[in-house]
Amino acid sequence: MSHDQVVDEELLAELDRRLAPVDAARLAAWPGESPARQPVHTCYVPADAVVPGLAGVWGATALAALDEHGLPDLGLDPELVEQLLPRVRAKLGSEPVEDLRVDAEDGYRGSPDQEDDDVRRAAQVMADDVRAGRAPGGLGIRAKSLEEPTRRRGVRSLDLFLGGLAGSGRERLTVTLPKVTAVEQVSAFLPVLDALERHGTPLDLELQVETPQAVLGADGTTTLARMLHAAGGRCTGLHYGTYDYSASVGIAAAHQASDHPAADHAKQAMQVAVAGTGARAVDGSTNVLPLGDRDQVHAGWVLHAGLVRRALERGFYQGWDLHPAQLVTRYVATYAFFRDALPAAGARLAAYVSRVDGGVLDEPATARALATVVLRGLDCGALDVAEVESAAGLDRPTLDRLAGRSRPAR
Repeated sequence: MSHDQVVDEELLAELDRRLAPVDAARLAAWPGESPARQPVHTCYVPADAVVPGLAGVWGATALAALDEHGLPDLGLDPELVEQLLPRVRAKLGSEPVEDLRVDAEDGYRGSPDQEDDDVRRAAQVMADDVRAGRAPGGLGIRAKSLEEPTRRRGVRSLDLFLGGLAGSGRERLTVTLPKVTAVEQVSAFLPVLDALERHGTPLDLELQVETPQAVLGADGTTTLARMLHAAGGRCTGLHYGTYDYSASVGIAAAHQASDHPAADHAKQAMQVAVAGTGARAVDGSTNVLPLGDRDQVHAGWVLHAGLVRRALERGFYQGWDLHPAQLVTRYVATYAFFRDALPAAGARLAAYVSRVDGGVLDEPATARALATVVLRGLDCGALDVAEVESAAGLDRPTLDRLAGRSRPAR
């Protein structure tokens, strides 16, 4: 028995009319994941410790540590380690640092009257590295917070650093704003960034999540989302600050770590806030460095590798590194993760594209996530095109399309 359609064209048109502004607002606020490559880490180097060819120096130091101490048992399959170690060595020799921040905040220990000179010198060194083609793919500076005691000093260092890089040919730089506590700080900082762009380089903004006020406002709302959207599309990431945040919520120093439940709570809020916006949620650091004798270095590597693997499993594809020797386990753990993921991801993508019935029925969103994981492995060097094509039967352009990377990056 058939029934006449009761929803007529007039009602459908009214539905479109009422929801059109909602559609437009949603697309503006949540344009989708960024198609740009995401670095696997951000390395922080104090402004007074910046040296010529810094990325290469870090890579050589990491290789020397690996040669001297050997890789400890990280709980990985020996055959997998045999596969990935040559790749890790090649990475440390060719692109050891994917993203770098010159640090004029907590990592910088110089006196106030020394900061101008240190920041200027760091900018000149990085400008020379850019011109020589040896600077990392990602580059920027972390200045001091916008709290009243450090506000002017922080902006001055940004001005000096960005001015020192003017004319170097760098296409884009990142400014990292630490210890953000209020949405108004983000809004007030935007005109400063506009002014700093007069040095000639477009700027991205990262916000560091280091205070409880950034996670939960006095009105009970999630401040992170409001901060992110207040940035008007300029913000590319929320970065978790392990130690400042842990201390601010009362965790004893011995238990401050990026895998503490308090850290998970903050990072999950970050993850939800950035979803669909194009910004990324980024894990923090461990200050337990792989230094000392072999046992101490191995202990530092085991801890770091475990934290990197844990973050990757939870969807945090980028974290902080504070010392060159941490690059060893950054890449070992990262490469192991993506190489482990390839067989299943490749098979499921092949089945999805060919619509072959199998044990798992994937939807477009899952196919997008599977393709993104494979592309991340390609981007960082964990995988190569030939083995991806063998596992999935898909070329790079097809993976880009499935992952939604076809649109241009900002």
